Amino acid sequence: MKPYQYRFEKVLNFREQEKTDTEIEFKKSVESFEIVANELYEVLKKKEEVTDKHQQKLREGFFITDIHQFANFIDSLEKRIETLQQSVIKARSKMNWYEEKLLERSIEVKKYEKMKEKDKEHYRTEMEQTEAIMLDELSTLKFQRRETGW
Repeated sequence: MKPYQYRFEKVLNFREQEKTDTEIEFKKSVESFEIVANELYEVLKKKEEVTDKHQQKLREGFFITDIHQFANFIDSLEKRIETLQQSVIKARSKMNWYEEKLLERSIEVKKYEKMKEKDKEHYRTEMEQTEAIMLDELSTLKFQRRETGW
């Protein structure tokens, strides 16, 4: 009997490798998203802290130069926040794209695995039928030999 060999094994292996590569890229995109999102959070938190301190100083009173410094600092923070927000949007978009690709590739691998299972089951059934036919033939030959005296 010939050993079982799935005719699409190379395709299945290729699809599995694609899925693995996409998983790696997806994980990288998640990490990139988390990094930039955390940075945005930290800058927003810093802006809130600085604004709270500024409000307190306004109640206590301070110099006009302090107001200018505060305005310049807040302006630079807002520019940084805007840049980071755009980066977060891009990182989220990239992460979602890889997630979608990973889902597609997972489905593709499952299809080939299911086909392999069905093919293997079909092979097993054929082998059982072939074996049964061979046993029947052997039995018939043995019977004929007994009858003919061989």
